[in-house]
Amino acid sequence: MARGAQRHNGSRTRARRRPRHDNDGIIPVLARVVREVESAVQRGRAQPSTRTKFQVVGLLVREERARVMGDESRPGPNRAEELKRLDGIATILATTAARDTSLLGLLADDAVVSDRARSLRRELLEAAGIEVPHEPAEPVEPPEQVQPTAAEQRRVVPRSVVSRQLANPFLPPDYSAAARQAVKPRRLVGWELIEPLLRSFEDGGAMSCMDLPHPGSTGTTGGPDLMPHQARLVAAAAAGHRTFLLADEPGLGKTAQALLAAEAADAYPLLVVVPNVVKMNWAREAALWTPNHPATVVHGDGDTIDGFADIIIVNYEVLDRHVGWLGELGLRGMVVDEAHYIKNPRSQRSQNVLHLSERIRSRRSDALLMALTGTPLINDIEDFTAIWRFLGWIDETKPVGELMLALEENGLTPADRGFSPAARAAVVDRGIVRRRKVDVAADLPARRVADVPVEIDDEAGRSIRAAEQSLARRLVAQYDRALASRPEIVTGEVDHALVRQVAARERARKTSKKSDENVFSMMRRIGQAKAGLAADYAAQLARSAGKVVLFAKHIDVMDTAEATFAKRGIRYASVRGDQSASVRQQQIDAFTHDPDVAVIVCSLTAAGVGINLQVASNIVLAELSWTDAEQTQAIDRVHRIGQDEPVTAWRIIAAQTLDSRIAELIDSKAGLAARALDGADVDIQDSSDVQLEALVTLLEDALAERVGSFAS
Repeated sequence: MARGAQRHNGSRTRARRRPRHDNDGIIPVLARVVREVESAVQRGRAQPSTRTKFQVVGLLVREERARVMGDESRPGPNRAEELKRLDGIATILATTAARDTSLLGLLADDAVVSDRARSLRRELLEAAGIEVPHEPAEPVEPPEQVQPTAAEQRRVVPRSVVSRQLANPFLPPDYSAAARQAVKPRRLVGWELIEPLLRSFEDGGAMSCMDLPHPGSTGTTGGPDLMPHQARLVAAAAAGHRTFLLADEPGLGKTAQALLAAEAADAYPLLVVVPNVVKMNWAREAALWTPNHPATVVHGDGDTIDGFADIIIVNYEVLDRHVGWLGELGLRGMVVDEAHYIKNPRSQRSQNVLHLSERIRSRRSDALLMALTGTPLINDIEDFTAIWRFLGWIDETKPVGELMLALEENGLTPADRGFSPAARAAVVDRGIVRRRKVDVAADLPARRVADVPVEIDDEAGRSIRAAEQSLARRLVAQYDRALASRPEIVTGEVDHALVRQVAARERARKTSKKSDENVFSMMRRIGQAKAGLAADYAAQLARSAGKVVLFAKHIDVMDTAEATFAKRGIRYASVRGDQSASVRQQQIDAFTHDPDVAVIVCSLTAAGVGINLQVASNIVLAELSWTDAEQTQAIDRVHRIGQDEPVTAWRIIAAQTLDSRIAELIDSKAGLAARALDGADVDIQDSSDVQLEALVTLLEDALAERVGSFAS
């Protein structure tokens, strides 16, 4: 609509105005029409004709405001009076839009102005006594859909946000800072570049961290002193750098760095998108580090938020309800915490984040965009893709902006030997910041993962081993059937490619009967069997070494552990996914501040990110994660800045079961981030997931055992 507004402004400049009195002119006409719109919306959802009136009145209010403010020949009191009358019309428009939020899209800069809207605009101007030159009709495609979509119907606009809009009603956005020329490929036109960029991080090399300036001071205006590595990132933002993939190892204070970088860049209003479990912690950190910039937390429909806050904190799960008004708020910065949550660009949460990022970048070239994650790579190097898109480094098909310019200027193509290190450096320079604890927090105590094998030798143990044997027999039967259809394979030799095919089919298979076991049900049964033993071990640690954090994946395992602690008279706190943010924070505070609360039982998914539990130095992992990254995140709730004791994670492993195989597979996957970001010379395992590898191992072991029995 901004282009349409500029075109119409030109016609208004050429229009010949007739002298009028106070009750003449465009303002009384707009006042009449806006009352019609208000009345129609009060009676029900706006019809197409009402929506057209709403859009045209909003357009003419903007035009008239710009004309009045630019008319320096008009006396000040007269101009102020007209602006006041226009504000009154804008107020009615805003309150009407709050009643039917789908109307807000008609005022967006990219909204379609239909032929009917142009015709109505002419009619209203002529009714006001303003002659409008004839303009040839331009072919404009009508909107594809008049009625709002289901997604639009779910969207809300909190009342306090409407108040913020009323305080500065319907002013056209400032696009001056976004007027930059797109970089088009010249020498690299026709080359596929995204894949080579990703692969350049698999080749290893130097530490993946851009050059950061040395700050003059590590102090802050309102909060505690920063550590040197934190202050260097803030200094980079103050110097004008505006996109960061902040991939410091967990526990190095990424939240503080993001908040202070936003302050250094004056990136307000600032949107912070976070997992639900850390919303309240972000609000606390904002009050600590940037007390002069109020923060508000969005719960549900946002009825309790402060619409005038500088920092808006929202969780991924409710972001879809607020995408509309957030896109129109004039955001100057956006932080995505635990950015690996958006690794799948096709998911709804990722699309919401990418939409808002694109909206911000289309309006401001100096917007601050930060992706925060200590584990940017979970399974594959492709996990980088959505994060790079959020930061505006690439689009769906190619590098863009400064990254494309850097690739053009280095004189290399993907066919050249030196392309990979040069491409990696070009991406890193766009804003990858990665620091390891061992390098920047030398005084942080050591951490280690220690496996505690346990024997499950009761009825549960016998049942688990029987179920594992049943699963192995089913895999072997599937393998034999597949092998029989391929006579070219020499009998007696294990076809490893076929093994992987059988395992992949089993991985994707849904059980048809309750008695059927799969890798997920097996691991859950093992977790249930280990629950009491893990709780016993945690209880011993609590009595001998102080506070303990116990992590589990499943609710029934948490229930068993808590029942064990209650039976032993050990006070505990609990963090679960179904708790409200306030209840969760109360449980964390109880564990942190109450010396009598010895154990906190945490859901691996609900408490594995974004919380600080460094009051403890011992962790019990009652169940295994499926990824090394998830395990690392959990451990780093304790091993972080503020910890002054060595940290040990005690991993409870059920001996002689699938549990021990999966523990080995998780450890073997740990090299991906080390090679891609830290320059470590370690092998990256196949990108297939751990579940698949566990099934491959189970089948190959069963086949090897069968071959051995034949041989004997």
